[in-house]
Amino acid sequence: MERVLSQTFQRSQPVIRSILLLVLLAPALLFGQVAGGSNYASLTGHLRALGTGNDAARDSASALLKHELGLILDSDSAFTATFADVPISRVDAPDGDFRLFTWNVRHSDGSFLYEGFLLVKKGSKHNLYELRDMTDHITKPATAQLSPENWYGAVYYEVIPVQRGSKTYYTLLGWKGYSTVETRKVIDVLSLGGSMPKFGAPLFPSGRHRNQREVFGFTAQGSMQLKWMPARKAIVMDHLSPTRPEFAGQPAFMAPDFSFDSYTWDKDHWRLDRDIDLRETGKSKPYNAPPKEER
Repeated sequence: MERVLSQTFQRSQPVIRSILLLVLLAPALLFGQVAGGSNYASLTGHLRALGTGNDAARDSASALLKHELGLILDSDSAFTATFADVPISRVDAPDGDFRLFTWNVRHSDGSFLYEGFLLVKKGSKHNLYELRDMTDHITKPATAQLSPENWYGAVYYEVIPVQRGSKTYYTLLGWKGYSTVETRKVIDVLSLGGSMPKFGAPLFPSGRHRNQREVFGFTAQGSMQLKWMPARKAIVMDHLSPTRPEFAGQPAFMAPDFSFDSYTWDKDHWRLDRDIDLRETGKSKPYNAPPKEER
């Protein structure tokens, strides 16, 4: 009997070795396929799962997405992977200096958690930063300069580089679901250089001071246009007004009022122009209109 078992084991050894080899190689093979751009089904599956199931299932899908995307972005193919057909929000610097990936997890209580990676080119190498959403701890987002470790989470969809002296500032437009009653849009700024990338820069005049970013809160039942218009060389947005006068200053009751404002780069800051006429061609030009209440 022992002899039979020994012979059986000897005959099965090549099969066992083959199975073990496949188990060991499977992650590497899968990673190679994803990094090479030929198979993004896993990433796409995790992203789609973010919109289904309960909170635990969504958090799990986000963790898997972060792990697999992190492997790609920490590899030699980080700047060449195309991510074709992967439904993730990504903005690439026009000068090739960074790639920025962001997504969100909505929870059943109406709150949102934001996740992301910032990939920064450093000569022939690159640095990868995981973004940590600290929204709940950032009490004054308009005036706070932040970092990847202390990030005012948002899903970015546009980048506009501007120059102030010899320094480049990357202006980011983002969407920020906030609660069951309020949604936000964000104009943020990313700057590179130094020991750590920075989010926020004093480019937005506000009275005697300058804001680091602009945050617009409005009713979750509506939407707000915030986009870069190359023909005007301006960021154009809906002007927000309270739905009733007594609700002034309460974001959950703010909504577009069918007029528009814009930000135009003016040497060293973003200049706010109110009540622009979108019928005009060329640069945004203010026209005479009743004064607006401040946001």
